[in-house]
Amino acid sequence: MTIAEKPISAILGRRLSTGDGVHMIANRYRKGVRLDTHLHREAQLVYAAEGTMQVTTPKGRWLVPPDRAVWVPALLEHSIDVLADIEMRTLYFDLAWLARQDHGENLQAEYVVRVSRLLHEAILALFDGRNNPERAEILIRLALLELHEAEDSATFIPLPHEPRCRRAADIVLADPTGSHEIETLARSVGTSARTLSRLFASETQLSFKSWCQRARIAAAIQKLSTEANVSVKQVASDLGYASVPAFSHAFRQVTGKTPTAFSAKQ
Repeated sequence: MTIAEKPISAILGRRLSTGDGVHMIANRYRKGVRLDTHLHREAQLVYAAEGTMQVTTPKGRWLVPPDRAVWVPALLEHSIDVLADIEMRTLYFDLAWLARQDHGENLQAEYVVRVSRLLHEAILALFDGRNNPERAEILIRLALLELHEAEDSATFIPLPHEPRCRRAADIVLADPTGSHEIETLARSVGTSARTLSRLFASETQLSFKSWCQRARIAAAIQKLSTEANVSVKQVASDLGYASVPAFSHAFRQVTGKTPTAFSAKQ
């Protein structure tokens, strides 16, 4: 895939600027749209105020429902898949502007953060049509402070780079609800179960079983985030869990919440 720099001037949508190194763009994307792998000169904060997206970087894949935002450093390859119609609000930061801020190493790598009510309101306020540079500067600094305090998301799926391990991971991701035995996967990618188990542990810092569980729970979150009126019972059945309690237990292990509690935050 060709990686092409996509400067702000080429991005369609409602554009705003603080005049001091921060630019903001509002876009609406329909379900099924894919923003192919690309990179920017600027660092960016990508937030879907409504809808759900999936963001993939060399590090891994995140499912991003509306209570998450994505920090993408400058010159980092990434792609975005729109899983449900989204109202995207993106803040772009010139590197010279960021260098003058005091946020340390937190902004050097990509990550997904939980969006607090304060961060949500700060981002939306930047697009409310008021032409007040001083207010905009305060809101932007507030947003960065909220990023500084935020934690990484439980919806992250680390992606291995070793070719055999990556092929096995792709098989699971293509059908996360399936029953994947490591012995069968190992044979299909040309290695042993012992080697594949070791590769998953070293490449993702998760055991094969834990990694598969995270992929399955990510599929559950996608259903809960994008399918209107879907029940927890239906999701548990679709994912092959024997019962709702078994599904809830697995879901809590990954996200720290029950499916019902997680859905209430969307």
